Amino acid sequence: MKILVSPSLNVPDFESQTRTDGLESLKQFGDVEFYPGDLTAAEADDVLGVIANSRPIHTEFYQQAKDLRIIARWGVGFENVNQPAANEAGVLITTSPVHMATVAEYAIAQWMATLKRTYTLNHMSHGGDFSLIRTYDAEGSTLGLYGFGRIGQQMAKRAKPLLGDSGRLLIYDIRPDIAELAAEYGGEAVNDPATLFEQCDAVSLHVSGDDTIVTYDLLERMQPHASLINPSRGNLVNDEDVNRAIREERLFYYVVDDPVNDSRAIHEGNPRIICTNHNGGITTASVARLDTCCVKQVTDAIEGRQPEHILNTPALDHPRVKQFLGL
Repeated sequence: MKILVSPSLNVPDFESQTRTDGLESLKQFGDVEFYPGDLTAAEADDVLGVIANSRPIHTEFYQQAKDLRIIARWGVGFENVNQPAANEAGVLITTSPVHMATVAEYAIAQWMATLKRTYTLNHMSHGGDFSLIRTYDAEGSTLGLYGFGRIGQQMAKRAKPLLGDSGRLLIYDIRPDIAELAAEYGGEAVNDPATLFEQCDAVSLHVSGDDTIVTYDLLERMQPHASLINPSRGNLVNDEDVNRAIREERLFYYVVDDPVNDSRAIHEGNPRIICTNHNGGITTASVARLDTCCVKQVTDAIEGRQPEHILNTPALDHPRVKQFLGL
């Protein structure tokens, strides 16, 4: 038997005793092998569990992997895990939501960097321009959070002291209890995302999914000194629209935690569009937590215990899952 492991757990910069011990513990169940690309039928034989990256998992992998119990996603993105095929085959999919505070810290850092015009000042200085420019304080400013799940709440907890008594925290989310929840964090719920873009000195996006939610009609409402921070998914913002809005001085910075590729290639060389390779949730500490979480999830499923953070809960009703979990 074998356990397939994402090459994300084979990066020298993140070697740790936690990782070494975790991978070693999985060897009690079979060979531990790093897989390089998509998961297809060619990789399926004798696989008990997978610690998976974001590459697609094909239907034929689930169909062919007769011994497979779990796909433990190293991270929280689930666009390519193929839930319908997993449900049909009786395979559990888990996520590892243990780096939420890390992403919130990233968003806080970018918020402060945009207020202080850190990127512009660096660009100026390296170009020989040593003049002073106007920058802004967090205290007394208005911060908008678009989406108020776990990361948005962590962001609010860290941002509120920086805003001070004179600052405002505006929050938009479609959840029915948003007014009460926002108040718990010292924020004010708004009924329309346009309010955030019109009133805030910075807007930070904390939304999952594939849909584009920010287009030119929202961007043109921003104040010219304001910034948009996107630590979630690049696809949430229309790249052509935000590039145009920056060029038209509709906003000052756009920060996105994704690389300058695909639709974001249009941003290459623009000093006021900051792209950071989807690294916002990756620190030495958060990687250790991700490793530990996934190893435990795989171990639990193989040893007949229900793992934490199951994404496809309908699979719990599958006869095969009931059998190996003893339900």
